[in-house]
Amino acid sequence: MILRADHSDKSFWLATYGPYTPNPPLAGDVKVDVAIIGGGFTGLSTAYNLRCDNPAMTVAVLESEVIGYGASGRNGGFSMTLFGMEPAVTKALFGQQRMIEAHRYMERAVDYVDALVREHDLQSEYWFPGFLRVATTPAYARRIQHDLELLTSMGIGGIEWIDAERLRGEVDSQAFLGAWWEPRCGLLNPARHVRELERLAQQFGVTVYERTPVTQITRGARFTLKTPGGTVTADKIVLATNAYSHLIPELRAKQHPVFTHMVVTEPLTPAQLASIGWKNRQGVEDARNLVHYFRLTADNRLAMGGSGITLAYGRKMDCDLSPRFFADLERDVVRLFPGLAGVRFTHRWGGPVSVAAQMAPAIGCLGDARAVYSLGCQGHGVSLTHLNGRTLADLICERKTDLTDVWFVNRRVLPYPPEPLCFALSKAVLAYLEAEDWLRERRTRSEAVR
Repeated sequence: MILRADHSDKSFWLATYGPYTPNPPLAGDVKVDVAIIGGGFTGLSTAYNLRCDNPAMTVAVLESEVIGYGASGRNGGFSMTLFGMEPAVTKALFGQQRMIEAHRYMERAVDYVDALVREHDLQSEYWFPGFLRVATTPAYARRIQHDLELLTSMGIGGIEWIDAERLRGEVDSQAFLGAWWEPRCGLLNPARHVRELERLAQQFGVTVYERTPVTQITRGARFTLKTPGGTVTADKIVLATNAYSHLIPELRAKQHPVFTHMVVTEPLTPAQLASIGWKNRQGVEDARNLVHYFRLTADNRLAMGGSGITLAYGRKMDCDLSPRFFADLERDVVRLFPGLAGVRFTHRWGGPVSVAAQMAPAIGCLGDARAVYSLGCQGHGVSLTHLNGRTLADLICERKTDLTDVWFVNRRVLPYPPEPLCFALSKAVLAYLEAEDWLRERRTRSEAVR
């Protein structure tokens, strides 16, 4: 693949965005009230909320590449309520009450994105079709039903189990045995959306600098942020760096990046669309440990991601391309939807996901209340990052709100060990998850043959 200066090679969404003119990089020295490092969903949501609350506040966003370069321009575009891996895991790690609180936060996050798009008419190719978490083996069906029973027993509604017959009336695949159906889920074009957030933030008075990497942060009476073209002096800073947070020494052990991969087909013909029967265009994810997630795009392509992950080592962040996982995904598209045999795949890409050790986000203060951070989206970050921006705005303004009281704000984060131990342990966990998926699917295939 030829690398492009505008990074349109980084995802289908960026490749098909159309002309985009980045803001100029920082040149010279500036002083602001708040400097935000990272121009993705988190940073731009924080900036927008700060200016909404404090019109006189000076706010600058510093993006090292261009808006949409990171995870915010490469993800699947699912605005959903899933938190961490699944409800049962969250309950096991943090307890029942915190699991409920996390789910309520995610419901609020999805509603927040929906309201933001509608209030400001964001041109994000957005629709609100709901979400299907499908079972492709009996073991995964039991996993999903267990999660549903867990949620409903705790008073959480709006989610139901639908059987295979009803499910195939929504998405027609013989591999689907049933699903969790949840109306609360939106889909969007992430590159269009993050650049609409940029437009919105600038409309509210935020200054956005692109191609402005922060190379050094000095903490004193004020913060000094050094960049190749100048310095920013700020009273307070926001580290909205998610999967890139390990590049900041104070955040290095709080999260680790892994890379997920996606493929997208050419636009499907009417006959191909009819063969999959996806009339309501919901977002779909399966219940594997290493999930598949898939959807239709606005121009009727099928996009699928997941199947496996690539582990990063140390400071390495060039793990976008995986021929193995691209081949797996293209095979799986046809395995799930045989009517798409022979379809052409036009784009293949990967992107970083921020994973905290206990599979839960972490938001908090770093050293004192003048510096705050957000990381650990676990691959379900579209809605989460938007509401985290609202939470970070409250933190940076030192306001105590219901959002700043959520349990994963200022929680103690279990640190990752240093390399090479971190990589070795991650490989061992990944091997176990892959083996469990393989065993369950092999057993199902064997039973189908008999």
